[in-house]
Amino acid sequence: MQKLLLILFVFGLGISATYAQFDPTKGSVTGNFKLDAQSYIPDTTIGADTVREKLLSNSYMNIIYNYGKFSAGVRFEGYLNTMLGYDKPYDGFGIGYRYATYDGELFEITAGNFYEQFGNGLVFRTYEDRDLGYDNSVDGARVKFKPVKGVTITGVIGHQRIYWDVGKGIVRGVDGDFNLNEFIPLLADANSRISLGGSFVSKYQPDEDPFFILPENVGAGAGRINYSFKNFTINAEYAHKGQDPSADNKYIYKHGSALLVNSSYSRHGLGIMFQYKWVDNMSFRSERNAQLNNLSINYLPAITKNHSYAFAAMYPYSTQVNGEAGFQGELFYKFKRNSTIGGKYGTMLNVNFSTIYDIKKTPLNDKTPISMPGTDGYNAKFLSMSDSLFSTDFNITIQKKYTKKLKGNISYQHVNYNILALQGHGQAHDGMVNANVGVIDMTYRIKPRHSIRVEAEALFTKTVDYVTPTGETVKIKQDYGNWAMLILEYSISPNWFFALSDQFDFVSSDDDIAKNTLKYVHEMNMKRNHFFQASMGYSKGSSRIQVSFGKQRKGILCVGGVCRQVPAAYGFNVSITSTF
Repeated sequence: MQKLLLILFVFGLGISATYAQFDPTKGSVTGNFKLDAQSYIPDTTIGADTVREKLLSNSYMNIIYNYGKFSAGVRFEGYLNTMLGYDKPYDGFGIGYRYATYDGELFEITAGNFYEQFGNGLVFRTYEDRDLGYDNSVDGARVKFKPVKGVTITGVIGHQRIYWDVGKGIVRGVDGDFNLNEFIPLLADANSRISLGGSFVSKYQPDEDPFFILPENVGAGAGRINYSFKNFTINAEYAHKGQDPSADNKYIYKHGSALLVNSSYSRHGLGIMFQYKWVDNMSFRSERNAQLNNLSINYLPAITKNHSYAFAAMYPYSTQVNGEAGFQGELFYKFKRNSTIGGKYGTMLNVNFSTIYDIKKTPLNDKTPISMPGTDGYNAKFLSMSDSLFSTDFNITIQKKYTKKLKGNISYQHVNYNILALQGHGQAHDGMVNANVGVIDMTYRIKPRHSIRVEAEALFTKTVDYVTPTGETVKIKQDYGNWAMLILEYSISPNWFFALSDQFDFVSSDDDIAKNTLKYVHEMNMKRNHFFQASMGYSKGSSRIQVSFGKQRKGILCVGGVCRQVPAAYGFNVSITSTF
């Protein structure tokens, strides 16, 4: 299949080049490129590893050919060798993605790799995220059938990508989407819009387990509804999964289910959003022993805010596939110009709150522990919520223009984060981190095209009792204590920017607490340090290059509830991107 697709692609490029001599409208070639490279200098004070190669890099190039109803593409990828924080099996160079598509009036047919999502992704979503090193594309075939206006039927089959190979399991699925306003003529001009959808996805993997009788075919189905009326919209989807013992759920035979509700209301100057999610045993992978981010068939979005500021994102939430229940609410409001609060230029207010708990699980009987392998695991009532907190996040941001030259954001965040449940450590302070974060981000325009931006952040954790290995009880700051960061950035629009930044932990006002905290942090293999960085970038058209030098603090990077570990690093970093 791969050789055939490459032949088709090269043949298509030849056609494109030929037609380009006579009629440029007959075909086109587009694409994009990115290179990230990092040098590594050993630094025991921050835990930066020694790298034998001294320089590691990740890169890719997409090349896409379009001709009428036909398109084909390839993505060349290089990991020489893979940068720290990404999975080592990516090491090497090759073709990580290739496809050919024909888009006709009745059918759209794709052979090769593809990304697809059914509904909200509760039973099926394949996608990539370069920052996470995530790619679970399907290698196989996809057919989209559009028999009448307002109806789309999608079928998929294939194996999922895992590094340079594919998983053993076969993924098969079908989805139907029905836009009733387009399908039913009487509803064409209705004020409300409504659509219905349904999905069914199954995976096949042989049972080779010596201890358990495992289901070789596992199915998951979902139904959804989308409704909107004037400024109000609501989307709801429910999913159910059959018995699927796996490494994620400790090989229990319990069925899985999930409910996701999204709603919003908006009008001029006002926006309100509310989300609710309930999940029970909904890990769904094409290989039952897969770990980390590998071979996930479905996607369970996190209902927490994706923060852009470093300290606000210090404790990111990762979706708990074995069970979680929670909600998120958000308010946007713009105070009018020349009002008391709005001032001369108006003021934007954003308030967000989310809270997520474990679901309530009860034993099957008096003799069977919860999640005992080989059993149904536990009982859980639909929409139940326990008193075991995973995370709460309250944040408020005020965005304001003060003068013609000065504008900025002021933010505050309070977070309660169960670091023991979500990251597996933190026993010293009962596993819960309580933190407050403040951010001031101001931009001043010196003259046309020249501006300077100053960003100041501070993070404070709670003081708690800690029992030392010798049995002494002392007071310490939670996790790694209090932190501060300062960024100074100078921009010459639209081409240049230069920036200096530093992150550092600072002592408490109480000397004993400071001393004990530093001792505890040292026990956690992280000495007190400054994480400075200098960077500059140049952009022209659709191309950009950025160079930086300094130290990177270890932590967790999460996007949409999917996470990866970011290691400590010290050295140069180069990032080049271009679109053509």
